[in-house]
Amino acid sequence: MERKKTVTFFVALTLIIAGCGGDFDRPAGSDGWLTGGVNEKFETVTEHLGGFGKAMWEVDYRFQELWWAGKDGNWDYAAHQIEELEETIELGLERRPARALSAQQFMTKAIPDVEEAIESRDPEMFERRIDMMMNTCNSCHALEDMEFLTVKPPLQRQSSIR
Repeated sequence: MERKKTVTFFVALTLIIAGCGGDFDRPAGSDGWLTGGVNEKFETVTEHLGGFGKAMWEVDYRFQELWWAGKDGNWDYAAHQIEELEETIELGLERRPARALSAQQFMTKAIPDVEEAIESRDPEMFERRIDMMMNTCNSCHALEDMEFLTVKPPLQRQSSIR
C-alpha cells in the first residue's frame, strides 16, 4: 500500500513539475523553491530524498519499535514494524543498488527469521531472532566500511505507542 502511495506521489510530482501546460521552467513548490528545468527539478528532489543513509533513519526507528513491540508481546504491532522496515530497506536499495549485496543476508535471512518469530508469538524465539538481526545489521555495516555504526538494544522508548 505504501509503495502505491509513493508511486502516486511521484506521478503527481511529475505532473506538477511538468506543469501540464508545457511551462517546464516555472518554479514549483511552496514559495517557488524548486527551480530549473524538469531534469534539474528531478535532481533536486533526488537530493532531498537522499540515498541509503536517510532510509537508515527510518530503519532505526522501525527497529526500535519492532524491538519494543516484541518485548511487549504486541505481535500485531511487531508485524507492522517488520513489514515497514523491510519496505524502507527495499526503497533505500532502489536508490542505492550498490548496497544490495551487503544487505542480502538481512533481507533473505534476518527479516524472514524475525517474521517467523512474530508469527509464532514466542517471546524467547523473538528475542533470539531480534538479537541475530542486530548482528546481521552490524555485519552489513562492516561490509560497507561503516563498522562505527553499531546497532545495540534500545535503552529507552522513543515512541508513546505500546
